[in-house]
Amino acid sequence: MTDCAFTLGDLTLSPRPSGALWCASESILCVSDLHLGKSERIARRGGVLLPPYETQATLDRLRQEIDSLSPATVICLGDSFDDLAAAQALDAAHRADLATMMAGRRWIWIEGNHDPGMTDLAGEHLTDVRIGTVHFRHIADTSRQEFEVSGHYHPKASLTLRGRRLSSACFVMDRTRLIMPAFGTYTGGLHVSSPELRRLFPAGATVRLTRAPQHSIPASLCA
Repeated sequence: MTDCAFTLGDLTLSPRPSGALWCASESILCVSDLHLGKSERIARRGGVLLPPYETQATLDRLRQEIDSLSPATVICLGDSFDDLAAAQALDAAHRADLATMMAGRRWIWIEGNHDPGMTDLAGEHLTDVRIGTVHFRHIADTSRQEFEVSGHYHPKASLTLRGRRLSSACFVMDRTRLIMPAFGTYTGGLHVSSPELRRLFPAGATVRLTRAPQHSIPASLCA
């Protein structure tokens, strides 16, 4: 794959086709919005029954990234679980998968709006973490003037190329802020043209489609 790295603060970051973010200099893999246990949470609350395979599918994709990159640190950027009860309901096989991935490396669970508070899983449970000059948190904080990586919005974009409409989850960014796509299997998305995302990037933004993260595309072309 063509190099797709960019600089944010003092970190060089590479968006991955999986929706993960890689920082080679610090050996950090970051993923956001896994929403593990979503089908269980929906069923528990009386919603439409979904095939209960998304947790395993998401963990398999995460394991592929870890096996490929062997990170020293993994940051899960909030909403790792669809709610705290879903975290408690993880079956033994999924817990064993996580334990294997976590072994021998620093693992940081950032608190999200779906999973506020600690779970009984190992690792560090934090509201945010700073790496170099870059702050990693779940929801973008416009009250602070600082370099920031966040998630929460599950951004997606659409682009017409040669008469063909392409839609994809995406990274959306400017010079100080990066919002990551959702990594989870059962996660929708908010289009980059939505008022919520446009307010976060008043001077405009660029996007990196997970289908082609090496290309930086003005968000204005993704209406």
